[in-house]
Amino acid sequence: MSAAPPRTTRRAGTVPGLVTAAHPGPAAAVTVVAALLAVDAGLPARTALVVTLAVLTGQLVVGWVNDLVDLRRDRAVGRADKPLAAGRVRVCPVAVAVALSGAACVVFSLAAGWRSGIVHLVLGVGSAQAYNLGLKGTRLSWLPYAVAFGTLPAVASLAGTPPVWPPWWTTAAGAALGVGAHVLNALPDLADDVRTGVRGLPHRLGERAARPLAAGLLVAASALAAFGPAGSPPAWVWGALAVVAALAAVALAGRGRLPFRAAMAIALVDVVLLVAAG
Repeated sequence: MSAAPPRTTRRAGTVPGLVTAAHPGPAAAVTVVAALLAVDAGLPARTALVVTLAVLTGQLVVGWVNDLVDLRRDRAVGRADKPLAAGRVRVCPVAVAVALSGAACVVFSLAAGWRSGIVHLVLGVGSAQAYNLGLKGTRLSWLPYAVAFGTLPAVASLAGTPPVWPPWWTTAAGAALGVGAHVLNALPDLADDVRTGVRGLPHRLGERAARPLAAGLLVAASALAAFGPAGSPPAWVWGALAVVAALAAVALAGRGRLPFRAAMAIALVDVVLLVAAG
């Protein structure tokens, strides 16, 4: 099983390769969620920007490290969509990008306040790196997603004055959303992952059981965001839940990366619900 890059692949520019290797779709979605949570927390514009940049740089680090760690496996199964595996970008520029973004992530995270910074660096980025570096292939593969997504609202709220931990249902909604997204993101690669020794929770469950579990978790996250706040939800919330139900159906029946994109769309709907709840 050779780890050499494909000889027939022509190298594209380094910058496009770096962008693709950073997993730009999920990185952008999580960053937008963080920005909306910062608005919901009532942070000053400067602090909200710092929180958003902290999350963005953290997501870049996580994406690049993921592709570096998976390089041999991605080459073994011929992942042409991965720039490193396909030879469209070299390891050195990615490693440099990891170092620069990692340093920026530390600076931005701590600039938001030590409480917010520690939660983001340890429970957010740290959990994601634990996934990249080993938990991905175990029955605990869901745990980093639960921790990282569950504590994302706290990254914003702990940057406020005074710093506060968000309500329990916010944390629970984030955790449910994270685990659901993890399961859906893994489904298209189940066969390739098993070939290369990766056996996380979705692989152990199998697609038939994993897909409805993920859809159920996404709906549960939305229900927590809608009904967690005190008082009766306004009428428009029911419309938002109808959108969530439609997206969950896509997650349940879709193929390829479509279910994961539906999960990211549900995340944005959930944040809208959280922001509206104040």
